[in-house]
Amino acid sequence: MNIKCKHISILMIGLLAVVAGCSKSESYSELLRDEERAVNWYLASQRVETEVPADSVFEVGADAPFYRMDEDGTVYMQVVSEGDPDDKPATGDRVYFRFMRQNLKYMYEGIETKPEGNMDNFNVAIGATNFVMGNKVYPSTTQYGTGIQLPMTYLGYYSEVNLVLKSYSGFPENQSECTPYIMNIKYYKPEY
Repeated sequence: MNIKCKHISILMIGLLAVVAGCSKSESYSELLRDEERAVNWYLASQRVETEVPADSVFEVGADAPFYRMDEDGTVYMQVVSEGDPDDKPATGDRVYFRFMRQNLKYMYEGIETKPEGNMDNFNVAIGATNFVMGNKVYPSTTQYGTGIQLPMTYLGYYSEVNLVLKSYSGFPENQSECTPYIMNIKYYKPEY
């Protein structure tokens, strides 16, 4: 009987340690709230349009507004360059892109970080980052999230955008942590 009590005591101590450890981490709803605060903080210093223009003609340039691209507000787009409006990808076309991104939560908290991505790394072939337009199944496409495809619905190849991406529409590895990013993306056409 004494051995059983010892095992139960050890089990209870272990259980209490696990519960105490879990109580220190943020809940998913708290992480979502933090994400929302960081995105709102960033967008508060920008011009924001709550709808995509009815004629899909966006203001273009470094001072252009960020357009809310979806009903849930998970993607905001600023068009830096509209690319070739007569050459847009169709569903099933491959689109290459280069990007740089920064963590908005870190920016909000005043933590300095360097942008990450492949925009300045010319050792990485441009074809290394691509997606298939309209596809949400291929691993090569889904590894970048769904938000990066959205601009190509409206813009042509060789366009450049800044995107505010909440975790839901961003890279899958950032979804469980609810990490939003500001991304600069340039899109390219495959040269066959």
